Amino acid sequence: MQDQDIRTLDGGTTTVTGSELSTLASVLDGSLVTPESPSYDEVREIWNAMIDRRPGAIVECASATDVKRAIDFARERGLLVTVRGGGHNIAGNATADGVLLISLSGMKSVEVDAATGRVRVGPGASLGDLDAATQRHGLAVPVGINSTTGVAGLTLGGGFGWLSRKHGLTIDSLVSADVVTAAGDAVTASMTENPDLFWGLRGGGGNFGVVTSFEFQSHPVGPEVLSGLIVHPAADARHVFEDYRRLTASAPDELSVWIVLRQAPPLPFLPEDVHFQPVLVLAALYAGDMASGEEALAPFRAVGTPIADAISPHLFTEFQAAFDPLLTPGARNYWKSHDFADLSDGLIDAMVAQLDRLPGFGYEIFLAQMGGETNRMPADATAYPHRDVEFIMNVHGRWEDAAEDDAGIAWCRDVFDATAPFATGGVYTNFMTAEETERVPDAYGECWGRLVELKRRYDPDNFFRFNQNIPPAAG
Repeated sequence: MQDQDIRTLDGGTTTVTGSELSTLASVLDGSLVTPESPSYDEVREIWNAMIDRRPGAIVECASATDVKRAIDFARERGLLVTVRGGGHNIAGNATADGVLLISLSGMKSVEVDAATGRVRVGPGASLGDLDAATQRHGLAVPVGINSTTGVAGLTLGGGFGWLSRKHGLTIDSLVSADVVTAAGDAVTASMTENPDLFWGLRGGGGNFGVVTSFEFQSHPVGPEVLSGLIVHPAADARHVFEDYRRLTASAPDELSVWIVLRQAPPLPFLPEDVHFQPVLVLAALYAGDMASGEEALAPFRAVGTPIADAISPHLFTEFQAAFDPLLTPGARNYWKSHDFADLSDGLIDAMVAQLDRLPGFGYEIFLAQMGGETNRMPADATAYPHRDVEFIMNVHGRWEDAAEDDAGIAWCRDVFDATAPFATGGVYTNFMTAEETERVPDAYGECWGRLVELKRRYDPDNFFRFNQNIPPAAG
């Protein structure tokens, strides 16, 4: 192997010789990829095409032992590392120029104990991998809404989706985690083993170590669920929003109804003259029996005069992947997000106004309904403190051409600014872009001081710094 210049923790670079890299490669269960490797460009890619970076070397881990080997190798030489699970993070923290990238993407195993409902998940598994394995037994873990998202990053940031009102955040179903720390120690974190670390992993991101295995408690779900879309014309958006506010206030925990503002996709159940026109979409899933779901959804289906009502029984795995075509890898993406305690008239006005300002098909605003079980956990029980949030907004800009970057980013920021007066000030860390470092303390709220102390204990040198970072020297 050739020598590689790799960035160091102290801000410089060091030459790692080809002999050192070959020695590392020889002990790996996985493989070592360098810029000269034929697979380098493929392996270094992540979901957000706006992020195009060239690591100095990539360790493709196949085992927890590989993770420890990579961390030991980097620590002994003072090298900067990044860690990639699914590579789906909007900020692109999985990779950086000139670093040693520790890739977990090959560690995709999912093992289900049907008798106990316990699920052991590798850090490279996607939500689709997890859903496919659990649904064979009529079980599910509350995760996100895009099947290509990585389980690891989603979980470490909190994790929410269609099942969260009934079963809580993803971290609320986490039972234990196997972790390799910055010191190279392999430990287990749970309520009884290293409980301080377990607390921090549940929402604190990748700040404290590399999780090599997650253990979840799953819940009975499906295999069929009542779910689908109700599509309304933009002209009725204000009225639909008002009814939505009223109805969600008394909705059962089993029901999640989200709002999506965007141009209509060319779906077969929509008239052609609606395709690519601004619409308001109610996206819904009922995590319970069909008859109860029909009753719970009936008031939402009676709102206004929808263009189409596509609520029906679907396989849970199908609905989990329903939005995948709008989130395929290879496009340029930028997000902005707020948390809301309620839907005020001013917020509704600000959001509805955006329907006339959508720059194109790839742009959308979604409003996720929270509450239910997500808000029953005490605010300090995990490192995710936002247990009073009723709605989370994500402004999603998506385009293909780099020449559109400035305009696309500006639109997202304009929507963010217009809705800021109505927000709590908190934010979901998984939706934060790379330049939002000043928001990290707000993202952790009252948990911030405890997280800083935990960082000092487990990572005093900030070895794991490519994340929504909690600096060990923070005041």
